[in-house]
Amino acid sequence: MLYQIKLKGHLRDDWSDWFGGLSIHHDETGNTLLTGDLVDQSRLHGLLKRIRDAGMELISVNPINEADD
Repeated sequence: MLYQIKLKGHLRDDWSDWFGGLSIHHDETGNTLLTGDLVDQSRLHGLLKRIRDAGMELISVNPINEADD
């Protein structure tokens, strides 16, 4: 399942490995978008726990329907 996770603030692209290879993009409002495939809910929850433990501010988590691309 593809997801897009929005975090407050800009993260450098070299954080991609820390996020398990998710792609990092920045939006026009100064936030970071993480996009990529998470194989199951356990992987999603593990990633969200890492974000929480690092003190990053989570804005949203959205599944992406590949048919919409």
